[in-house]
Amino acid sequence: GITYLDHAGSALFPESLLKAFTDDLRNNVYGNPHSQNISSKLTYDTIEHVRYRILQYFHTTAEDYTIIFTSGCTAALKLVAEAFPWIPEGTKQPSSRFCYLTDSHTSVVGMRGITASMNVLSVPIKPKEILLSEKNRLPAEEQNCMTPHLFSYPAQSNFSGIKYPLSWIQDIKSGKLRPIKIPGKWFVLLDAASYVSSSPLDLGVHQADFIPISFYKIFGFPTGLGALLVANRIAPLLRKTYFGGGTAAAYLAGEDFYFPRKSIAERFEDGTVSFLDIIALKHGFDVLEKLTGGMEKIKQHTFALAHYTYTVLSALKYANGAPVVRIYSDTDFSNPDVQGPIINFNVLDDNGEVIGFSQVDKMASLYNIHVRTGCFCNTGACQMHLNISNGDIQRNLQAGHVCGDDIDLVDGRPTGSVRISFGYMSSFEDAQTFLKFIIATRLSKSDTDIPFQSSVTKLMTESVPDDHPSFNNADKLCLIPRISDRELRNNSSATKTTVSWQPPEAEAESIRAAVSETAVPTCRRGGKPITVTNIYLYPIKSCSAFEVTEWPVGNQGLLYDRNWMVVNQNGVCMTQKQEPRLCLVNPSIDLKKKVMVIQAEGMDPISVSLEENTGKEAVICESKVCSHRVKTYDCGERIADWFSLFLGHPCRLIRQSSDMKNRSNQKNTKGLASATNISLSLVNEAQYLLINVASILQLKEYISSRLEEPLEIEELIRRFRANIVISAPESFEEEEWAEISIGALQFQVVGPCSRCQIICIDQQSGERNKEFLQSLSAARGRKTNFGIYLMNQTSRSSFPDILSVGSQVLPVLKENTEIQSPTSSEEKYSG
Repeated sequence: GITYLDHAGSALFPESLLKAFTDDLRNNVYGNPHSQNISSKLTYDTIEHVRYRILQYFHTTAEDYTIIFTSGCTAALKLVAEAFPWIPEGTKQPSSRFCYLTDSHTSVVGMRGITASMNVLSVPIKPKEILLSEKNRLPAEEQNCMTPHLFSYPAQSNFSGIKYPLSWIQDIKSGKLRPIKIPGKWFVLLDAASYVSSSPLDLGVHQADFIPISFYKIFGFPTGLGALLVANRIAPLLRKTYFGGGTAAAYLAGEDFYFPRKSIAERFEDGTVSFLDIIALKHGFDVLEKLTGGMEKIKQHTFALAHYTYTVLSALKYANGAPVVRIYSDTDFSNPDVQGPIINFNVLDDNGEVIGFSQVDKMASLYNIHVRTGCFCNTGACQMHLNISNGDIQRNLQAGHVCGDDIDLVDGRPTGSVRISFGYMSSFEDAQTFLKFIIATRLSKSDTDIPFQSSVTKLMTESVPDDHPSFNNADKLCLIPRISDRELRNNSSATKTTVSWQPPEAEAESIRAAVSETAVPTCRRGGKPITVTNIYLYPIKSCSAFEVTEWPVGNQGLLYDRNWMVVNQNGVCMTQKQEPRLCLVNPSIDLKKKVMVIQAEGMDPISVSLEENTGKEAVICESKVCSHRVKTYDCGERIADWFSLFLGHPCRLIRQSSDMKNRSNQKNTKGLASATNISLSLVNEAQYLLINVASILQLKEYISSRLEEPLEIEELIRRFRANIVISAPESFEEEEWAEISIGALQFQVVGPCSRCQIICIDQQSGERNKEFLQSLSAARGRKTNFGIYLMNQTSRSSFPDILSVGSQVLPVLKENTEIQSPTSSEEKYSG
């Protein structure tokens, strides 16, 4: 088989990654994320989920960093060079400097071409010079200068594998280290492309301003996709001249007017992102975790292989005592925190002369061993380790040698070297195969018989050490505590669809007294009192309603309303838009037994504890609900299997985590009193949705006439999936309310509910009928508004709040509003 030893060039992708990705593409339709249709919304939501997955991978959050997708690390570096707020030479202010470590990738050094065009000076810094830069401290009077400078260095050299100190980030930003002695504020670009392929990076601790990466270095697939992680504190300072598709909030074609989008990511992602490749990243993270157990284990595994190979390779000698290889390294491979899984070397003959890397490469190919040769797009490190002068580089060019060719020797001196590198797929056998190749091609029997070669023989014949990291026992997901199915089947109350919440008897009388004392019934405009006729909660987002006669109210709305949601294999929220059969899933809450019971036709009932899983076994993840970020945890394999079996494809049940329950909806909470504690569950827009039976009746007549068949009012009520159903005298009068009180509860109206195609789904059968949305639009004059959103106002009562059927509704009209009965059915329908 193949022995692949170029993991620093690209990781290899596992078959399971491709299978998971292609299965995803077979099961889902992903449209252009700039459109608004269902497939496009799915794409957008999945992309946002991947952004959060990347941030989580690097131990940071969206509060601190923004992910800008690019075509790779190189494109990310180019973006920084173009957008950094440079101050050029020749202005009244002190000018900026771009400094970079000479042990840097070509793509970093190439940034100086852009800075030069902006009249900004670039300064190369040798690794040893940065350690002496404490001498560059400035006098106190110059420390207040805010001229921006940028220093770039690699977290890990792609040439030798040395890991440069991540502590430099803070030292340089704080002024403890200064690449050059010049006043100004330093920002740090950490080239992490090589580092993150085999080492964990914690941006919560090491907060660089810019971190460019390429994902194929980690997963092997997809290629042509990278990202720039930008610290949000610097992001507003970035400049941009070109604007492509999707980056503009508004612009004029005929005039010089352009207004960028608010989101930093959308502002810098010109055109349509490579959305299918981004979706593949989700599967890359999943597979990597499943196969390896995490990046720390990869770090230990790959370093163990490199340490072993280095130890044997450096001990190989010819019969005359001459070394077989010359290793180019700044470390002794004793510590994985300072050395990555890269070994760079040249093979020598017994006279100490270099054997050209091209010849070594050809021989390795005969043994089916894949290595990398040349200077690896890092001329600075190549010069430093191979003692190639600037003049040598120019003379080699004149001799016909260019980067990437097979001219390995010029005047007997090497133009490059050989590099091997290990990844998470590498094995002990790979290391031994490579070492056996070197021994077989360089050493004769007399060489291997010499006394000091015995240690090499021992190393080559021993097996993998007992403590060598293994990926056979990846961490398993722990299930949350649950009630047994036997207990569930014995629960006779589990199948009730209408329940009342009963507070402890000692509190009941006090609660009733508080309610009667606060709520003074009045009749509006001399008409019939407005009352609550139905109360529904939806414990699982987009699943069936659970009807109650009275229910406790929390700071997020009805207790347990939309606390759970079903997500697909990519962690994206599933709704009836994608999966109509969700409406056939019937959850119910038993407050006394503290369980949610889930039922569906043809399935055994299953339960979920209402007690939140706050233990270490809870797998916390970030998800998106209607463009809002929520923190959730997984409810376990048993529940996931139940939903997957019922719906016919992989999915999971997740629950909102308590430490992320102050999810503020900027769109709908605008204008609410600042004292109001706005908190949302997994709802789309607001805490409550209210509809009016009178409005339903009017719409029922219109839809029935178009369908030419009778329509039950209960069916329509179910289709509109409200929390509160009221009976008011006039249809659509609820749209003129500013506030309402229901018993002791106070609510603020935050706007109308604009309906989507979910109202086309029969909540009893899951069948679609597009006529319902079309009828609503026609009846309401091309609008699809129906119902109003409500938010809690701060309760004045010290007792638990309860919402009850039969309670009176006392509305407060918007200013300068007078409800008038429509004079004709046409005017009624137009709203």
